[in-house]
Amino acid sequence: MSLSRRGLPPLNALRAFEVAGRRLSFRAAADELGVTQGAVAQQVRALEAHLGFALFQRLPRGLALTPLGASYLADVTRALDTLGEATARLLARPNAVTISVTPTFAAKLLIPRLADFNVALPGVELRIVATESLSDFDRDQVDIAVRLTRPPFPSTQEAHLLFRQNLVAVASPHLVGRMTLPLTPDELLDLPLLHDSHGHWSALLPMSGPLPGPVFNQTTLALDAALAGHGVAIAARAFVQADLDAGRLAQVSGKTLMTSSDYYLIRKRAQFAAAAVESVWGWCKTQLVS
Repeated sequence: MSLSRRGLPPLNALRAFEVAGRRLSFRAAADELGVTQGAVAQQVRALEAHLGFALFQRLPRGLALTPLGASYLADVTRALDTLGEATARLLARPNAVTISVTPTFAAKLLIPRLADFNVALPGVELRIVATESLSDFDRDQVDIAVRLTRPPFPSTQEAHLLFRQNLVAVASPHLVGRMTLPLTPDELLDLPLLHDSHGHWSALLPMSGPLPGPVFNQTTLALDAALAGHGVAIAARAFVQADLDAGRLAQVSGKTLMTSSDYYLIRKRAQFAAAAVESVWGWCKTQLVS
């Protein structure tokens, strides 16, 4: 049975015990901790009283751990090492912010804006995790996430709408050649269709059976194939707008799709947000929109 945190011994007493147990001397422990020998001895006595058993045998020339003391020392040492490592990691990344985004969002919206990010926030180290998996902010050590989702959101999270998911069908101008745009459904079916894991083609081209064409596990791969002239892909307009504006892709269907899920910026609610996280959150709200 785990002990309530309120029943744990004071940290100073545990530190005094760990050093005294490692050095087997109250005097040496006092020198390492920068306190008096009496203070160390008093902390250890208080710890023994709190636990209800002796940790040391007091010898004429130093100390010896009791069997229970030796076992407890190993556990306390591991716990203090864990605290030390956690603190070191925190201090090593005061201006590092981890953002979790989908691979397509990273490739089409975030990475093209990294130069602007570095100009706007030169002192912030942005760590990008590209994954379709939902993030656990604590377990995955993620500060901010961008996900295709919809309300309601847990009370423990803060969410900000970046853009609605307006889906369009696109292809390379070289693929459609001199065909008149927008294409009819029958004309679309005559072209290679590129599928991703979301399977939106069935909503744009209702058919009784499955539609042919290669299937990619990420939308960004289907878009790469479309840019190479291998077929027609469906994606959120926000992901293809730059390619449409540059003439690398053309919208080939007059029909668009609005889904029930949209792209949201999400973070864990906190009473005090780190300055770097707050800065990145504000930058994302203004720059990652469409």
